[in-house]
Amino acid sequence: MPVTKSAKKRLKTDGLRHARNLRVKGALKALLKGLRRAIDLKKGEEARAILVKVSRALDRAASKGVIHKNTARRRKSRLAKKVNKLSTA
Repeated sequence: MPVTKSAKKRLKTDGLRHARNLRVKGALKALLKGLRRAIDLKKGEEARAILVKVSRALDRAASKGVIHKNTARRRKSRLAKKVNKLSTA
């Protein structure tokens, strides 16, 4: 257990940040699952609409430091490729 006042505060803020990160990651996983389902079912318009929401969520998570910014960019790129492939096929 922490002894100093600053260590106690650090423990508290780390716990709050951890809880926020879990909420953001959980919401992000749910959005990604919906997008992947739409891609699998070949629903192009629905996938495109969900892609916009996923992109915003990834950018928000990256700006808050929940995920790395390059991870967000990579995921957005890969998902956009899949969605674009649906519309051309």
